[in-house]
Amino acid sequence: MAAALDIRLRWLLLVSVIGAVFYWFGSALTPFIVAGLFAYLFNPLVEKLERRRIGRSLGVSLLFLVLTLVLVGIVLVLVPYMQKQVTRFIDQLPNWIAWARNVAAPWLEQRFGFSFEMFDSEGVVTLLQNHWREAGGLAGTLVAKVSKSGFAVVAWMLNLVIVPVAAFYLLRDWNLLVERIHALLPRHIEPVVVRLVRESDETLGAFLRGQLSVMIILGMLYGVGLWAVGISVGPLIGMIAGLISFVPYLGAIVGVAMGVIAALVQYQDAFHVAMVLVVFASGQLLEGYVLVPKLVGDRIGLHPVAVMFAILAGGELFGFVGVLVALPLAAVIMVLLRYAYQRYTQSEMYQEPPADSTIVLEGSVADSVRVAKGEAESTPKSAAATEPDKPA
Repeated sequence: MAAALDIRLRWLLLVSVIGAVFYWFGSALTPFIVAGLFAYLFNPLVEKLERRRIGRSLGVSLLFLVLTLVLVGIVLVLVPYMQKQVTRFIDQLPNWIAWARNVAAPWLEQRFGFSFEMFDSEGVVTLLQNHWREAGGLAGTLVAKVSKSGFAVVAWMLNLVIVPVAAFYLLRDWNLLVERIHALLPRHIEPVVVRLVRESDETLGAFLRGQLSVMIILGMLYGVGLWAVGISVGPLIGMIAGLISFVPYLGAIVGVAMGVIAALVQYQDAFHVAMVLVVFASGQLLEGYVLVPKLVGDRIGLHPVAVMFAILAGGELFGFVGVLVALPLAAVIMVLLRYAYQRYTQSEMYQEPPADSTIVLEGSVADSVRVAKGEAESTPKSAAATEPDKPA
């Protein structure tokens, strides 16, 4: 008993030290955590290249080349386009507010008695427009924040260099690192730890790789669909709906609301509203019957509420580093909880007691003792009564 308690105290001390390191050195660990998540996400692709007889170093180099080209394309094409979309949305926001005030608000007040007189919509629109134009867009905001301090510029540039370099070496030596960590495990808990790590990898991999793929595909589908319908800010609405689609139905609900309002403000007819509904209905059918079964499966094990709580709690405790490690830790905790539940249901605490044991449901202990004595005294009499008469 004392030995088991001593081992538990050592594990508790180890976990406390790791938590303290994350808390005190969070800013310094951020680029390495980002690199580790990157290596974890793309390790299956490198392993597929290895199975095609491509060396690991060459496979990692090819992967980085492709990702660099994709990143350059995003920076040169997607970022300016989305900046124009945001600017267009800010310019159209007064029309949205006017529609809500003149059309939606009277209807809601007439039907349900809601009143929106306390909401200063014009002040919100003016504030958004002024700050957006002063910042000069997304790029201007980023440059303005970074250029406030020379140390911030140096730190930003240093992280920009550290992340890809650390990710390259971690991805190249991933299997070696896993083997060395496996060799350090205590032998008496090694089978259980390997099993739990494998289940954690399935849960976390299903969420990060599968759900991220679903989010990107849905964002592209919604954006292209709304653009084809003729919604001027359709790509922006589609991207927003795709990014928050990790919570079931939340992305579709937000996207439908924004898309319907945009269609009513821009066209003021029922046809474009119906087309917006068709776009999101098609996306939901594709997500439910194709994307989620193929890309995510039934191994995710992370409830959407648990995902949101993990991200918020991680950010509150450890800042940006906590947000980065929130989902991996949530996946591990879910696996540990399932393992604890399995052990509990197999323990004597949960199983039915033996048939000869006595459980007191009502009355005092003294009453149960008297009942037990009475049963013991009546047992010989009943046995004698049932015993046949012996011959004289």
